[in-house]
Amino acid sequence: MEAAQTAQGRILSGADGAPVEVLNADGDSCVVLACEHASNRVPGSLNGLGLDAAALRSHIAWDPGARSVALGLSRSLDAPLVASRISRLVYDCNRPPDSPAAMPVRSERFDIPGNAGLSEGARAARVREIYRPFRARLGAMLDRRAAGRAPVCLVTIHSFTPVYFETRREVELGILHDSDARLADLMLARASEITGLRSGRNQPYGPEDGVTHTLREHALPRGIPNVMIEIRNDLLEKPRERDAITSALARLIETATETLKRNPKRKETR
Repeated sequence: MEAAQTAQGRILSGADGAPVEVLNADGDSCVVLACEHASNRVPGSLNGLGLDAAALRSHIAWDPGARSVALGLSRSLDAPLVASRISRLVYDCNRPPDSPAAMPVRSERFDIPGNAGLSEGARAARVREIYRPFRARLGAMLDRRAAGRAPVCLVTIHSFTPVYFETRREVELGILHDSDARLADLMLARASEITGLRSGRNQPYGPEDGVTHTLREHALPRGIPNVMIEIRNDLLEKPRERDAITSALARLIETATETLKRNPKRKETR
């Protein structure tokens, strides 16, 4: 498998398409959406990472329902969306290159054969072909929009499994933040009321678990209000329920961002 990964120095072929997609690039919203785990696609050269179809459909390979929610929010808010088109098992775009979780050898109870014993060259190829294009497109989008409007907000969309290592997660909606809680605070104040979901701050995990890389990499250095939204994925299986949650999240995001516009000097948490 290692030879296939590094053949001719590339992982992606023309058949795989681009590693990142940008949708509604000229949307009018102050919000920029990102979806790092939108796809479970594995490039053909990696032979499915040695996993069967069931594993690649499961939550270890992507965030089920997250891309659909992100697309719905992009339409409702008229917001641009930057989304990865490659499975997070190949490269997790919400992790820095030096993180073991960027190319995990194990996810929950699954070993990932295609990630075992990767050479430095194979790791570097994944960083070059998957992570850097995502990072560049998202960064360019934020910079372009920040030049023309204020405030710009970064909102990342994720889903999480209801049972992890046999432990049931009761929270239904997680509102996550790193050192800047401006947007998260405003959303948490209305989250349960607007969405009807059991909501929590930095649940089912938080910055200490390494999940806020995109916020740290793109929003904090630019001083951009930001938030990471996590939705329990069993709530996204049926189109009607998924659409209802998407609509409620659009209202929640709009309410919070409108408050920020009225009070642009709202204190940033440090």
